[in-house]
Amino acid sequence: MQDFERPPSLTSVVTEHIRNMIVSGELGLGTSISERGISSMLNVSKTPVREALTRLMHEGLVTIVPQSGARIFTLSAREVRDICTFRRIIEFAALELAIEHDHEGLVKVLRRIVEGMQRAHAAGEIVEYLSLDTDFHMSFFDHCGNSYLKNSYSQYVGKIAALRTHLSSKPDHTRLSLKEHGEILDAVVQKDIDSLKRLLDEHIGRTQKTYEIGVEDIANS
Repeated sequence: MQDFERPPSLTSVVTEHIRNMIVSGELGLGTSISERGISSMLNVSKTPVREALTRLMHEGLVTIVPQSGARIFTLSAREVRDICTFRRIIEFAALELAIEHDHEGLVKVLRRIVEGMQRAHAAGEIVEYLSLDTDFHMSFFDHCGNSYLKNSYSQYVGKIAALRTHLSSKPDHTRLSLKEHGEILDAVVQKDIDSLKRLLDEHIGRTQKTYEIGVEDIANS
C-alpha cells in the first residue's frame, strides 16, 4: 500500500511563516506583535497564530507576557556570550563526528554551499547568502550521525539565524564571514582537526564580539 505524506497543519504553516519573518529580519528583534495583527495579515483565525507563537516561544524566538502580548526576542550581552559558548562546543563536536562518519558527503555539501555563498556575495544577494550560511553550519549536524546533537542545535538554529541577519549590516562582517567559511572548508577537506578547532573558535569568537558591539542596537530595536 502506498504511503501518503500528511499535509502540514495550519499551525505548522503559520509557525514556519512567522519564523521566516523573524529570521529574515522582516520582524525586527524586539518588535511587538499581536495575535490579531498576525491573524489579519495571514488571513487565519487567532487559534493557529496563538499555537504558533507558543511553539516559537519554546525556540526562544518569541517572548510572551500574559496580558501584554508577544515580542520578538532580544539578547543581553550575557546571553550573547552563552549562545556563542554553546555554538563553540556543539558545532565542533558535530563537525568532528561528521568528519569521522561521512567525510566525503560532508565535503561535497560544504563545497557546494561555499560556492553558492561566493555567488550570492558577489551578486549582493544577502538573503540568499545568510540562508546558505545557516545551511553551512547545519551541515555539521546533518552528517554527524548523532540525532541528539542535531536536535539540540535545531532547537536554537532559528535564533542563531535571526542574529546572523541582524548583524549582516555591520561593516565587513559578511566579507570576513565568507573568508572564514572557505578556510573551514579547506580544513575539513584535509581533516585538520586542530585547525578546525582554532578556526571555529575564531569564527564564532569574532561573531560574539560583533554581537556584543551591536547588543545595544538589539536591545533598542
